[in-house]
Amino acid sequence: MTDAALADRPAVTLSDRAAKRVSRIVAKEAPGTVLRVSVAGGGCSGFQYEYNLVQETAGEDDFVLQKDDAIVLIDSLSLEFMGGAEIDFVDDLVGQSFQIKNPNAVASCGCGTSFAV
Repeated sequence: MTDAALADRPAVTLSDRAAKRVSRIVAKEAPGTVLRVSVAGGGCSGFQYEYNLVQETAGEDDFVLQKDDAIVLIDSLSLEFMGGAEIDFVDDLVGQSFQIKNPNAVASCGCGTSFAV
């Protein structure tokens, strides 16, 4: 994605906790593994986040988010829904999970993986 196109969108950020968790996860995988986060139709609120470990380099339309050893790829279509969001990692009594704090979401489900815009 061009720098000009990215400049028009609020950045997606990665919390320190999420970066550490991504780094720990990919360290156990083959070299070159990164986390791809995307938005797909479905879930109880209309859209849902998908997290996939992939062995690929960033495509021309990918937004590359890097913090320390953690690399996260987000395709341009998903970025339209995620502009200004923060990817976080939560470890609490309910369990461990990546959570996206998305200012574009007008509604979300209780599990935090599905949202509506």
